[in-house]
Amino acid sequence: MAYQKIENYGIIGNMRTSALIGTDGSIDWMCYPRFDSPSMFGRILDQNNGGYFKISPVDPGVTKKQFYWPDTNVLITRFLCNKGVLEVIDYMPVGETEIGENENRLVRWVKAVRGCMRVKVECFPGFNYARDSHKIVLTSHGAGFYSDSQSIALSTPVSLKAEGQGVIAEFDLKEGESANFVLREPEGANGCEHCFNDTVAYNGLVNTIEYWNNWVRKCTYKGRWRETVIRSALTLKLLTYDPTGAIVAAPTCSLPESPGGERNWDYRFTWIRDAAFTIYALMRIGFTDEAERFMGWIGARCHELRPDGSMQIMYGIDGRHELEEQILTHLEGYRESSPVRVGNGAADQLQLDIYGELLDSVYLYNKYGSPISFDLWVQLRKLINWVAKNWHHPDEGIWEVRGGKQHFVYSKLMCWVALDRGIRLADKRSFPSDKNFWMKERDKIYEEIMDKGWNKEIKAFVQYYGSETLDASNLMMPLTFFLSPSDSRMLSTLAAIHKTPDEGGLVADSLVYRYHSKHMNDGFDSDEGTFNICTFWMVEALTRAGHRDKGKLAQARLMFEQMLTYGNHLGLYSEETSNNGLALGNFPQAFTHLSLISAAYNLDKALG
Repeated sequence: MAYQKIENYGIIGNMRTSALIGTDGSIDWMCYPRFDSPSMFGRILDQNNGGYFKISPVDPGVTKKQFYWPDTNVLITRFLCNKGVLEVIDYMPVGETEIGENENRLVRWVKAVRGCMRVKVECFPGFNYARDSHKIVLTSHGAGFYSDSQSIALSTPVSLKAEGQGVIAEFDLKEGESANFVLREPEGANGCEHCFNDTVAYNGLVNTIEYWNNWVRKCTYKGRWRETVIRSALTLKLLTYDPTGAIVAAPTCSLPESPGGERNWDYRFTWIRDAAFTIYALMRIGFTDEAERFMGWIGARCHELRPDGSMQIMYGIDGRHELEEQILTHLEGYRESSPVRVGNGAADQLQLDIYGELLDSVYLYNKYGSPISFDLWVQLRKLINWVAKNWHHPDEGIWEVRGGKQHFVYSKLMCWVALDRGIRLADKRSFPSDKNFWMKERDKIYEEIMDKGWNKEIKAFVQYYGSETLDASNLMMPLTFFLSPSDSRMLSTLAAIHKTPDEGGLVADSLVYRYHSKHMNDGFDSDEGTFNICTFWMVEALTRAGHRDKGKLAQARLMFEQMLTYGNHLGLYSEETSNNGLALGNFPQAFTHLSLISAAYNLDKALG
């Protein structure tokens, strides 16, 4: 069986964990009970051994459609053929539902819409990244799967039969008939003791739809592309971890940035950078509760600073510091892209930019959300002082290169942002501060970027001091108010980046590469696709420059709307887009969806 394309998946979740469901009706990725738990279904990383849970018609000659119930994260996969129409409705109950109030459950409700359809069910768990064997206990109410590390129950009124390391069933559904399958924690060691009737499954669906509809009503964005913005917001909400307020960068691990290559990372953790950007995007369109929860999580991390006053670049969703990177040699990887990595060794890197993104989000939360506490300020003051003393060091940068530290321009830029927002916060709230010291160092950074970050020959800001390589992260200069969007150096940098790669630029038919991987030693030999967040950064930079240049505003709209065509059938985006237009990297990616929201907001505002 061939691997599904990454863009053929939809996602459901409950702000604790999530599942990727293909257009063929198969759950090919699910970690349980949390985002960062070992996978229980992992066929997306190994077609033969990873584990899956599939519900589909027996008839292979079907047309497949997949869509979300409007303004929700309820996913419907529809199969159409001459014999009839079958629907599989997948959701994780949220809010108050009879099928599992505040419980960690996944419901698959299958029904015959037209005609008579024969249905096949296959459930083959692969516990602990398919490393653990398990036993199966069948009852009249379903099946229990038990391993040393994980266990799960499949409750259903449908009669199941054991086959190998899984269970299967085949049955007929006539028009109007339905059946439900519920994944949940086992009640004991003897399999399922009860199952749910279809009325309970239906009522749970109605309650879950109501929860998502009520959440969407909080959105204040009424502009163009509202449906697209709402889908991105719903996706970001799924990536939040409700017990702590943390936000994962993506719900998957080791989906390759280049097919067959080695750029395969685990993104099921909370990057300070990604989460701060996410909060900024959600606050922009009215979702302030998530920002408040994240501030609580950040406050806890700020009380766990290293002895020198610095932070890690990422943490576990429960706040843990140790994220040891391991390679799973028994899994072949998505389309044989190895190694398969879990954990992330980049947690120990020095990435100076995180302080700017963090302080910017805190500044905006204090301005548009709620005033921050003095206790949080005491810790932030330590961070700002650390930045003022350490900004001049080389680091691994936003792209987490593994080819050695450099004086990355974007890292210096965000150190400037950290000091600038710290100064503004102190003034706004009259907090005690080391303002004179911060101002002195902030101005030093500014002058050094303008001197060493600018390349006179190519007339652009470059990736790191002394280089001739462009970097799309420098598009953030006008977005952070470091430079005016109409500044001559910014316009020149925009023009340089906007050229094709053959001309020395980073843009290929409106899609933007983050840098020239062949011109920069990032520690890897493999190529990569265009970076989706960079495309949306370019849209924003052009939008702001278009305040006085309507041609650039038209360029921005064209680029934005062309980028929208690279989302999948559900409006979901991965991290990158390959040269043949396919999704690359972990999926769906918070970075991409948050930058889409920001670009849409600013472009719509500029268009009037």
